[in-house]
This record gives sequence, structure tokens and C-alpha cells, in this order.
Amino acid sequence: MDINSLKESLAALLGVSADSFSYPPDSSLGDLSLATFKIAKEKGVSPVVWSEKTANELNSSADFLKYFEKALAVGPYLNFFWSANYQDEIVKGILDNTSYGRRSSSGRRVVLEFANGNTHKEFHIGHLRNLSFGDSVRLLSEAAGDEVITVSYVNDFGINAAKTVWNWQRQPKYASLPGNKGFLLGKCYAEAANLLNEKPELKSEVAEIKKEIENHQGDSYRLWQETRSWSLDYFQYIYKEMGISFVKYFYESEEIDEGREICQELSGRGILKQSEGAIIADLETYGLGFLPVIRSDGTALYPVADFALAKKKFSLYSPDESIYVVDIRQSLYFKQLFKVLELAGYDKPFKHLGYDFVTLPSGMMSSRSGNIVTYDELKKLLLDKLQEETSSRHPDWTAEKISSVSWELAKATIKFEMLKVGADREIVFDIQSASRFDGYTVCYVFYTFARLQSILRKEALEEYTPGLLKEEKEKQLVVKLSKYPEISFSAYLKNDPSEVSKYVFELAQLLNDYYHSTNILKADQASRQARLSLIKAATIVMENSLGLLGIKPLAEM
Repeated sequence: MDINSLKESLAALLGVSADSFSYPPDSSLGDLSLATFKIAKEKGVSPVVWSEKTANELNSSADFLKYFEKALAVGPYLNFFWSANYQDEIVKGILDNTSYGRRSSSGRRVVLEFANGNTHKEFHIGHLRNLSFGDSVRLLSEAAGDEVITVSYVNDFGINAAKTVWNWQRQPKYASLPGNKGFLLGKCYAEAANLLNEKPELKSEVAEIKKEIENHQGDSYRLWQETRSWSLDYFQYIYKEMGISFVKYFYESEEIDEGREICQELSGRGILKQSEGAIIADLETYGLGFLPVIRSDGTALYPVADFALAKKKFSLYSPDESIYVVDIRQSLYFKQLFKVLELAGYDKPFKHLGYDFVTLPSGMMSSRSGNIVTYDELKKLLLDKLQEETSSRHPDWTAEKISSVSWELAKATIKFEMLKVGADREIVFDIQSASRFDGYTVCYVFYTFARLQSILRKEALEEYTPGLLKEEKEKQLVVKLSKYPEISFSAYLKNDPSEVSKYVFELAQLLNDYYHSTNILKADQASRQARLSLIKAATIVMENSLGLLGIKPLAEM
């Protein structure tokens, strides 16, 4: 019985809602608390009187005493203290069910769209926030029982592609430069953006190339096809390294034609209209301004393909909800898009999950200016730092093992740093602090996990004997473990992986404290086995928690 089940059981006894309970600020005051003002008012009695009467009744109830030691009335509050029996049930329950914290099927199907890369541009650490956040939302949703269809929508037809093709044609040097072609396209794009800012009169040349690409003809279109494949291969290389995959990929270039047909239909219904030669959605009535859809020169803007994509998602998957993970700069756009789709007759909910920027200690990044850290650059910097640290800790390890462990640490560091901060807050990605083995880092969590695994390797685990976890630190650990299902579900409801990051870090802190203050392997046989069981349960919860962040811990560091 986890904490949620315990609350529900107690709530049924008291006739209150399970979410009425809170946690006292100090464990000496109890393990759960109930403010009795509301229920006492409903019964027409004083909260103090009702609390005292109910405490006396509970303390003589066999159902209550099965999991609680006592109920204590403290003025208008009822505080509850767990029994040792409940602590044992938590530990044994985790050992018997390594999927602890996962829920059964909710019956919900969700289409989750993320990692919407722009071809012909760099893949930088800002994109890694989208990738990590989107995948963790998937993992949280699946743990909560949802069926999740992950899709990636690739912007391969945007103005960025035309700018890169334009500059690639102007600069033959790029074709002969060594290195990954997908990476070089990003450099070419940054140069093009800077040049166009300096010489805006050249933008007409880019516009002509965009038309040629959209019309599927000419040398520019053929170069677009070739360079597009380089970008897509580069994306796949990154997704594979980060351990992330998608059920389906959609491409702007493949949705444009149907999108234009939908625009004609929406225009006929009065949802879209002409304005100075362009096609727009007038959403002023809803406080959402105007949404440009097609430019006056006939080229398509983002909504054209998004209309077609929304229709295709519902046709293919019939989701209960369609979720888009895109940065906060697009918040207004998605409000506008969802309103148009609502007006068009889509009655299922759409949700935009926004997230704030990733910056460097030196300031903001920009693909246009080239002031960014690309995926490959970040990977190299982290690997160099972590290989140096790992080598100093394990001079006896082979170069291959050092490299393998360092790479797993690097991947975990990227994901943890992207997820330990709430989506509504900016991230300042500092490689030096992110790769420390102390403080709020994944290296600290991994090190704790590896130390516990080392202890568990020294003695085989036998049948769990109840009643032997009596130390206060042991109770604190069991309390923390019992809250995991509640934390993971709360993170799901809020789409907030940072709650899980914080939880697993705090659990690691408690475990380190316990490890340093308690003789685990030197205790008598029965106590030793009970403590080993507690540690084993803790490693299961650590592994499950990190799994919700897309991270697999290392058994040895």
C-alpha cells in the first residue's frame, strides 16, 4: 500500500477527500495531518471537539491500527503516525513490484509532438531542452497509464531552408569543407542570416528560391532535396545517441498541399479571409489578434501545414488530446492555431506545453548570430570533462570503460540539467557546475546509486524480515519511498519533470546520510538483511525515478 492508497483508506474511514491530507513540517508532529475546520463545520461541532472525539475512535479501530500507530488531536488538527507494519509493507511492496509507482491503463490516448527540428540549421543545446522535456512528458504519461503516440514534425520547408540553399549556392566552399554535412548546414545558415541582416535587399533572392522549392522544380529544389537529407540524417544520429525515438515523422513539405486545400475550405466558411492580398484569420473577437496564414506573394506560413497536420493526427490516431511541445515564444501562435481549429470543428482538446530559453553563462544564444553551443560541441566539452574526472577516480579502469562510463554520464547530465528546472524557468547551462559530483547534479545521484549497488553486491538478499527498521533515518527513508507514486503522478498532472528530479536528488541525500551514519554490513544478520532490503528498495525507486527522466543509472562509477 503506497501513500496514495493509505490516504484513500484513511479518507474512507473519516468521510473526507483523499486530497484533504497534508504533511506536517516536522515528523515529530506526525506523518499525515488533517485540518478539521471544514468537516467539523459540516457536522455543526467545534473542530477541537471533533478532532478529539475522532482521535479516540480511531485509536480503538482495528482498521485504523493496521497501518497507523496512533491518531493525535492537536487543536483543530488530526495528526496520524504510521505503524512499523506500514513501513514494512512499503519496503516489501517495492521489493515485490519493481514497477512500483506505475499505474494501470487510464484508457487515454495522447498524441505528443516534440523535437520539431528545423532542417538546414544547427541542433544546439536549446533543442536538447525540447528533446529531453518532450521525452520525459511521454515517460510520465505512460507511467500514469496513458497510451502515448510520439510524433516529430520537421520544418523542412521554412524560410530557413531557402536561406541556407541560397548561401550554399553562393559559397562553393561549403561543398568541399570536411565534417558532418548536417552540421555544416547550420554554419551556412548562420552566415546567411547575418548577411541578409546587413544587406536586406538580397532577401528577394531568397524569396525566389523559396518559391522554387515550394513549386518542386529547378536547381534550388534539387539542392534542397539533397541538403534536406543531410539534416534528417543528422537528426537521426542525435536522437539515436540520446535514446529517443518516434512513432511517426511528419514533414512540412508533405503537408503544404493539403494545407492549402484546407485554407480554401476555411476561407469559404469565413474562418479565413483576404487582407491586402494575404490570407489571415481575424481573431480579434477572441482577443487573439490576427494570424497570418499565406503571404501576399502566395508562399505559405506555418499555419498552412499545421492545419493539415492536425487533421492527419486525428485521422490516424483519434487521440483524446493532442499536445505540442514548443518553446514559449510560440505561445500566442498556438492559442491562435487552436482557436482556428476549434472554429473548424475539432472538439478534442489541444495543449501547448511551452518552456523557457536555455542560455549560456555568457548570455543568450542565437542561431542567426552563430552564438550557440551545438550538440556536437556540448558533447565533446562534457566528455572531456567527465573523462578527466572518471580517470582520476579510477586509474585502474581501461580506456574503453572510462570512455563508456563518461558517455553515459554525459547523456544523463544533459537530460538532468534540462529537466531539473521547471519549464517556466530559464536554464543557464554551465558545464562546470553541471558535471560536479556534489550538489544538485546527476553525477551526485549516480554516485549514490553506484555506492548502494556496491554494498548490495557484497551479500545476497534473503527473505525480508519485518519489524527491524527502527532507526529514525530508516523511517525517513521509508517515508520518502512511500511518496514516490504520489510525486510521479503529480509530475504527470503538471507536466513537470522537475518534481521527479528534485525527488530523486533528495532521496540520494537521505541515502548518503544513512550510509554514512549507519553500520549496514556490520550489523547482526537479521538487521543487516533488513537494511539491505531497504537499500535495495531505494535503488529500485531511484531507477524508476530516473527512468521518468529518460535516464538509466550506472551500477559502477
